[in-house]
Amino acid sequence: MPDRYPRDLIGYGPTPPDPQWPGGAKIAVQFVVNYEEGGENNVLHGDPASEAFLSEITGAAAWPGQRHWNMESIYEYGARAGFWRLHRLFGELAIRPTVYGVATALARSPEQVRAMQDADWEIASHGLKWIEHKDMPEDEERAQIAEAVRLHSEVTGAAPRGWYTGRCSINTVRLAAEQGFDYISDTYDDDLPYWKPIGAREQLIIPYTLDCNDMRFAITAGYSAGDQFETYLRDTFDALYAEGAAGAPKMMSIGLHCRLVGRPGRVMALRRFMEYIQGHEGVWCPRRIDIAEHWQRAHPAVGRDLSRLPSQMGATAFVEAFGGIFEHSPWISERAFNSELGPAHDRAAGLHNALCRAFRTASQDERLGVLRAHPDLAGKLAAAKRLTAESTAEQASAGLDALTDDERARFTQLNADYVAKHGFPFIIAVRDHDKARILAAFERRLEQATDAEFAEACAQVERIAELRLKELLP
Repeated sequence: MPDRYPRDLIGYGPTPPDPQWPGGAKIAVQFVVNYEEGGENNVLHGDPASEAFLSEITGAAAWPGQRHWNMESIYEYGARAGFWRLHRLFGELAIRPTVYGVATALARSPEQVRAMQDADWEIASHGLKWIEHKDMPEDEERAQIAEAVRLHSEVTGAAPRGWYTGRCSINTVRLAAEQGFDYISDTYDDDLPYWKPIGAREQLIIPYTLDCNDMRFAITAGYSAGDQFETYLRDTFDALYAEGAAGAPKMMSIGLHCRLVGRPGRVMALRRFMEYIQGHEGVWCPRRIDIAEHWQRAHPAVGRDLSRLPSQMGATAFVEAFGGIFEHSPWISERAFNSELGPAHDRAAGLHNALCRAFRTASQDERLGVLRAHPDLAGKLAAAKRLTAESTAEQASAGLDALTDDERARFTQLNADYVAKHGFPFIIAVRDHDKARILAAFERRLEQATDAEFAEACAQVERIAELRLKELLP
């Protein structure tokens, strides 16, 4: 099996599904409160250095082996004051967010946990500790995920149903899926949930956000004032709301941190945005678990047979399935199989591109062989019923299987004149034409120079392949 490109750059493509949000909502706006205070890097927690991420300290650096008093107190503000300010705001506007709770932070904040539960906020897991995982050995990260679930369950009284690490590794989503979560959010790749095959399991992914996120108050390329945050949120909402009104509803995620937007100089921007969206009809503000439950009902996993996806097929199955897309030329599919296939090639447009690239990079003689492999239109092979099934159906679609004697004689003469001049059969994607237009094209192309006609014939071969693939793949 050649190397396969694992990244999915196609997703839902140009036609995402209708999420069918409850009540016919035009948009789902979902708020996340990240609770990390008390779970960040700190020598008190057994970490080698202090925290250096997402604070008011510009250019903060980790202090190896030392407590960073200023950093600690900034995080403490989030727990002591910012959390309660957000708690009051969400309660006043009757919106229930999801909490991404770091397990060790939750364990150190029992009153905040009780307040979350009393307000019926969802508490999803944000990992065991608010630390980097990119260099963590796989077995260690797996153990930390399991410990996060255990501690979360101990602290809150129930296992988390959702997961988001944030500072994750390349292994995080796969390892988290082993725990059987209702959803995982360690991606930023879509405006809608989707099912991701991981091993033998279809895992629901509910993408998160780093752009509609107050973390941008704490990074260089970010917001310096609350109105910038509010404007960005409103613009995002307006764009997605308009798409929903036009029949393509989406999801908007908003990421918050108690120590950041919980500051007085920023929280009013959040309030204004929340009041703004409540002034619109058809806005659903769910918790993430509500989205997961809805998606499972409205768009359940279909249990795809991954072995039938082109990018996952073995060589024999691939050539058997697609060797006839280019007439009697299985070598094209053989070469495409050995190229860099991935999820984008599991749909008709993507696989067509891979096959065409193999055809276009072939030698002149090889491409001429492909042209000569095509039958004459309404010729002797058709009369003897010796066409491929694909060619038979294609010629029948334009009525070439039911010619009058005069029409058949005309096609026979044109075929003979065309081959005599150009050295290969006349090729046209008959599904794009009716009989009269085919005859008109035949007569026009008969008069072209052979070099120009060779190029046009090759383009028609590619179009025929595209139409054939569209009958086989999405």
